[in-house]
Amino acid sequence: MALRASVVVPTFRRPESLSRCLAALCAQAFDPAAYEVIVTDDAASDEARRVVTCWAERAAARGLALRYVPVTGAHGPAAARNAGWRAAHGPIIAFTDDDCLPTPDWLAAGVAAFVNGVAGASGRVIVPLPRRPTDYERNTAAIEQAEFVTANCFYRRDVLAAVGGFDERFAAPWREDSDLFFTLLGCNARLERVPEAAVVHAVRPARWGTSVGQQRKSMFNALLYKKHPALYRRKIQAAPPWHYYCCLLAALAALGGELAGDRRLACGAASLWMVLTGGFCLHRLQHTSHAPGHVAEMIVTSALIPPLAIFWRLRGALKFRVLFV
Repeated sequence: MALRASVVVPTFRRPESLSRCLAALCAQAFDPAAYEVIVTDDAASDEARRVVTCWAERAAARGLALRYVPVTGAHGPAAARNAGWRAAHGPIIAFTDDDCLPTPDWLAAGVAAFVNGVAGASGRVIVPLPRRPTDYERNTAAIEQAEFVTANCFYRRDVLAAVGGFDERFAAPWREDSDLFFTLLGCNARLERVPEAAVVHAVRPARWGTSVGQQRKSMFNALLYKKHPALYRRKIQAAPPWHYYCCLLAALAALGGELAGDRRLACGAASLWMVLTGGFCLHRLQHTSHAPGHVAEMIVTSALIPPLAIFWRLRGALKFRVLFV
């Protein structure tokens, strides 16, 4: 039977979750001879290679080809996905991540969407959450509402080749999928939603204060805005995060007043900063865990996030040479 699809799974130092993902991909309700699985390893690690080798032997017994591709040259999720689809032989490229579990009918539902000139299809992402999730877990679950995320999407290979695939300047797992989606929207490509093609996206454990480090991703918002300003404002963020700027300005005014000996200015600005930061903290605690450790994390990170987010936004504006605030 002719190959109908290639599944591309980028991975980076997560052998256990990769193994679970490959188990789900090998169990698809799809003719094993009609698809292949390609794992692109951005770390080129022995652990990932061993996992793929193990599953490749099991897959071969079913007639399924499973290949390992170490990523060389440029790195990052965009580069890893490009390495995958360029090494693929199927006319339809299915993307998922190593921390996802595709449901048994995932591939069949996604491939079935490619009729009447469809260029791409987006499936459904399910993020199981506890009754009282942490702020990090709730933010991760926002992927359920996102459009054309690489955790679950399908594209024709010739369409990817025509637009050059993913922009490898998106060196972090952030906005590279939106960029490709927006590019195809700009080309008037026909794109479909396929809720029947579902994957379960695990919420990985995160260290205390992880939201602080994640602000670095804001740098790539600038690149996405530079390339697609109208779509960015319509689909990502309608206006700059003025509340972050107000928090930062209030903190700077308080510091300036203290240094200048102006106690009135220092106290007034500090009070404003506390009100703004407190409101931000309370907003993040709504519908999330009220465990003491999590509350303490929200208090500390709510003070740190606004200045860090602004720093990375402005750094992105400078790096990518775009007016972006």
